[in-house]
Amino acid sequence: MVMQPVLEVFAADDFALWPTGARTIGSRYLTVETMTAELRRLRSGPAAEDDQCRPFLVRLRFTAEDPAQVLANARAVLTRVVAQVDDWPGDEVWPQLLPTWFIQRCAPEAPEPDQSEPFDVAAWLRRWRAMTSDRRAAVDEGRWTLSDWLYYFDPTDEGRGDDRSWWWWHAGIDASGGWVQVATTGRPFGSGSLSWLIEASGGADLVYGP
Repeated sequence: MVMQPVLEVFAADDFALWPTGARTIGSRYLTVETMTAELRRLRSGPAAEDDQCRPFLVRLRFTAEDPAQVLANARAVLTRVVAQVDDWPGDEVWPQLLPTWFIQRCAPEAPEPDQSEPFDVAAWLRRWRAMTSDRRAAVDEGRWTLSDWLYYFDPTDEGRGDDRSWWWWHAGIDASGGWVQVATTGRPFGSGSLSWLIEASGGADLVYGP
């Protein structure tokens, strides 16, 4: 059995000593258990042993008519995904594993590319560079396809799950709305998959902070 790699994150008091976005693994980093600990935190929040890890934490705030329901939705989706890490299903199985509402809120899958015509990276890059900043932002903030979102959790050679940049830590609600706290590999980190999870779950006006 192949062991899953563990998450290595900056200790909060060490982060300022390292370059922004650094990923180098050093002796002063602290190890956080992955799947088992994350599932526990999704279901019941952080425990005393989590406090000893002192990871670098980032908080995502959002607004919603019912913030508690947004958090319940997000937990339901992410719990089912993280629980499959040891035996990752094929693409055709996920619609049966995830809540119907999440599947419906994801963008339709793009048709399979014509293999006789290879993807023109240069042409795509020219179109991207020609876009205004507002247009680029609109593209970035659009709905994700299910396959694109799952790609960042897929631990096989076809995905990026072995190089995740955030893990669920804690969540709650307050007078301004709701919040999700995640352990990260530092800032900046790949937050797109987290943002889409919260948006699809019903959150809006997302703001990241400490």
